[in-house]
This record gives sequence, structure tokens and C-alpha cells, in this order.
Amino acid sequence: CRQKSRRTWKFRRKFDKNRVKSRLKKFISRRPSLKTLQEKGLIKDQIFGSHLHTVCEREHSTVPWFVKQCIEAVEKRGLDVDGIYRVSGNLATIQKLRFIVNQVTSDTQYYVFKLNLDDSQWEDIHVVTGALKMFFRELSEPLFPYSFFERFVEAISNNEKIETMRSLVKRLPPPNHDTMKILFRHLTKIVAKASQNLMSTQSLGIVFGPTLLRAENESGNVAVHMVYQNQIAEFMLTEYDKIFSSEED
Repeated sequence: CRQKSRRTWKFRRKFDKNRVKSRLKKFISRRPSLKTLQEKGLIKDQIFGSHLHTVCEREHSTVPWFVKQCIEAVEKRGLDVDGIYRVSGNLATIQKLRFIVNQVTSDTQYYVFKLNLDDSQWEDIHVVTGALKMFFRELSEPLFPYSFFERFVEAISNNEKIETMRSLVKRLPPPNHDTMKILFRHLTKIVAKASQNLMSTQSLGIVFGPTLLRAENESGNVAVHMVYQNQIAEFMLTEYDKIFSSEED
């Protein structure tokens, strides 16, 4: 009787597991996709993880407001902080900031909202810089568009780097161009305080290279691409004035 009871219990347990799995599969297959939910307006496009063009289009601007807010905060209280942009902030707090920004901006009136990065919960400036880097890292397409990656790689090996870079920058879509301009202008201010924050152009190139540009398909050239990524970011920073010299602010 005990053996029979044990076999019955095992059978029921296996049956219950299979039934749960079956129900889960049905639920997943019937669950609407993210795209469907977005099309129905049930889920709005968010700031993090979106395309730069999409973010700017929603804001009627060519530079995301979150980028502006972060830069303003860093220039206000972080230019002379040791290891700015290199030192990592608390990841949990960065994720909290990311969540708040995405929640706020899901509202159609989000642009009225002014995120107060001077609030005590964002007191650690490394949290702000970490969130800014995360924003650029999570863009569905990098700040340097995929279609421009090889052209920038060729330019950094060109004898006429400045002219070639300037020409490429001018051809970028407005959101990419304007966001790039304001970001690198900000980073030149970081370099100007290098004696205090210990962040050189090379250090910032290492930090921002892989964050701002990458190949659409790495195809085993990760190490090679990383060298170019760093060099391009560093060169853009070093020659900022010349690359953007013919443009009006």
C-alpha cells in the first residue's frame, strides 16, 4: 500500500509540474509583445534604452534633457572631484535614478518636470555620472551611429584627421551632432581641472570610447575596436575646438 501510495504521489507531483509548465507556455505565447503594448499606448517609450532620435523627438529638442541635467550637476559640483567619470557610483542608487527618470518621462507632460539632481539622495556625484554613462551605454544605437563607425575608424588613421573628423561630425543627424557637441564641450571642462580631478584626455577616452561608439557587429575584433574607440574619443576631446571651430553655439 505504501509503495502504491508513493507511486501515486510521484505521479501527481509530475502531473502538476507538467500542468504548470503547460499553463506558463500558454501564458507566454498569448502575452502581447512589448511593441504591441507600446503601439496601444499601454507602455510609453522610455529615456533609457531608446533611440536618441526618439528621445529628442518626444522632447522637441536635439539634446536629451536628462543629458543636460546631468552635465549641469557635474559642472556645478563635480569638476574638481577626484576620478570624476572614472569612479563608479553605487549601482543600486544609479538604478533608482534610472527608474525614476523612466517613470517620470512616461507621462506626456514629463517635460514640465525638472529633475532635482541636487536632492540629497543624489548627493554622490558619481551616481549622476554613472547614470549619464548608463544612458549613453544603453542607447539602442550609440551616439556615434553604426553607419559612421567605420568612417571614424578610417578618419583616426588619416593624415588629415581634423578635417576628416570635422566633415564627419557635420554629416551626423542633428540629435547626434548636438548631443556630441555638448558632451565633449563638457568633457573639455573636466580636462581643464585635471590637476584636481586627475582625469586626463586619455583617461576620459578610455571611459567614454566604448560607451559612445561601437561596431554593429563586433565579429571577433573587440580588442582592435576598443583601441580605435579610445583613440577617437580622446582625439575628439583633444581637438574639440578645431573640430567644432566653424560652428556657432
